[in-house]
Amino acid sequence: MRAIAQDRYGPPEVLELREIDRPAVREDQVLVRVRAAGIHRGDRILMTGRPYAVRITGPRAPMHRVRGTEFAGEVRAVGADVTEFQPGDEVLGWGTGAFAEFVSVPTTNLVPKPAALTFAQAAAVPISGMTAFQGLNGRSRPQPGQQVLVIGAAGGVGTFAVQIAKAYGAEVTGVCSTTKVELVRSLGADHVIDYTREDLARSGRRYDVILDIVGDRPIPLLRRLLTPAGTLVLVGVETGGPVLGGFERNFAAMLVAPLVRRRRVRPLTSTSRKPDLLGLTALVDAGKLTPVVDRTYPLNRTADAFRYLADQHAQGKVVITV
Repeated sequence: MRAIAQDRYGPPEVLELREIDRPAVREDQVLVRVRAAGIHRGDRILMTGRPYAVRITGPRAPMHRVRGTEFAGEVRAVGADVTEFQPGDEVLGWGTGAFAEFVSVPTTNLVPKPAALTFAQAAAVPISGMTAFQGLNGRSRPQPGQQVLVIGAAGGVGTFAVQIAKAYGAEVTGVCSTTKVELVRSLGADHVIDYTREDLARSGRRYDVILDIVGDRPIPLLRRLLTPAGTLVLVGVETGGPVLGGFERNFAAMLVAPLVRRRRVRPLTSTSRKPDLLGLTALVDAGKLTPVVDRTYPLNRTADAFRYLADQHAQGKVVITV
């Protein structure tokens, strides 16, 4: 089969289209013919090896050489113990090596693809969608009528977060740049702040939940924007040093979090869970969630897709078609 692999860390040029063996299918696994695969920030981190903390399992190259972790496609074969899926089923899920014609994953990593979605839209859901879903659940789940602020509302995670918060009945404010304002409005945001023209700290609003996907604003500033019982969720960091890539901000918040009872700070460590993916597809089926796909690239142009994503112009998700 064809696949995108790398033998060393580096820029998009390290990605190569190769012919490799199809993955084996164990008793509890499903072989999926990949039709589309999404790109998210974690894929870029594993490609570049920066921050250096990700190299703990592979100092010179990733442990798994084939890139890609979220996908949508058709079931081609199932292991002897699999009863949930059968050949011909359309699915979406996550697993190692999704930038390839075939991927083999356990049934715990798969859910049925909603009929309303194309394969490209479905491939955009698993990782970014689950990150947004987990950021807006648990103690940080907004109640109807509460105020939610999404910083980075036009990105892969942000476009899901705006729609999920609206589905919960919240009043949503999205933060983005000028060229992305109309997109964020189209997702249902009640208010949009163009950070190039308006100072977030002077907006005068207070929020019950703040989802910070960008990570370039001081935590004390964001806490001042919370209501007395509000929660700040730290999702990611777009900039930072070469060792931890800015995640030292989240680590510091984790140490302080147990000591803070009001205006809580919650660093999010997103994990892939089937119940959350089913929650997302239920929102899709209910007409409350539509993945935003900015561009698609064929498999042989995966490096170009990473270059486009690195320019930070993407609105929603970038997807590889296979």
